[in-house]
Amino acid sequence: MQMQEVKTRGPYAKGVAKREEVRQIALETFARRGYRGATLREIADEAGLTVAGVLHYFDSKEELFTEVLRLRDAAAVEITGPSPRDAAETLIRVVRHNATVPGLVHLYMALAVEGAVEGHPAQDYFQEHFASLSDWIEGEIRELQSDGRIKLQVQPEMLASIFMAAIDGLQLQWLHDPSIDMAERLSCLWNELILSPEQT
Repeated sequence: MQMQEVKTRGPYAKGVAKREEVRQIALETFARRGYRGATLREIADEAGLTVAGVLHYFDSKEELFTEVLRLRDAAAVEITGPSPRDAAETLIRVVRHNATVPGLVHLYMALAVEGAVEGHPAQDYFQEHFASLSDWIEGEIRELQSDGRIKLQVQPEMLASIFMAAIDGLQLQWLHDPSIDMAERLSCLWNELILSPEQT
């Protein structure tokens, strides 16, 4: 009985490991080659698979691309730390880092639009992504409001939504004009919402 269990687990574990390897290769390929330059063929070659072999581990290329975004988010922990407290400043650091990987920014923005279509593999990812970010930013805004440090007496969820829109809007502008300093502009927006120490 135990031997049969090991036999069952072996191929499954290898499949999970290979799927993760493909996902990591796809992330690196997008970062290196860009959204237009990265192809399933190149990802497959890097993984020692055929394109059909890649799609054995993912239902579609859209699912693979969505998984790349999930992996990108997990990698952001290396930038932010496991439990960042300052939501705004942390997100500004992430946006600054994003400027070094335009291919992943392009992928994110492309799937953000496509994922709005009902049934798209990225739909759940973006709903979770936006809800998580919103809760995090709202929490910080509530704390700042209770300390009297927010200039605008607006509902936290509204301010969080505006700040998130600024992040994605700046990334879209930056794809069209890489001379834009996204982090600087985002920092300017946030700091304009917060009272100076002399005013508190």
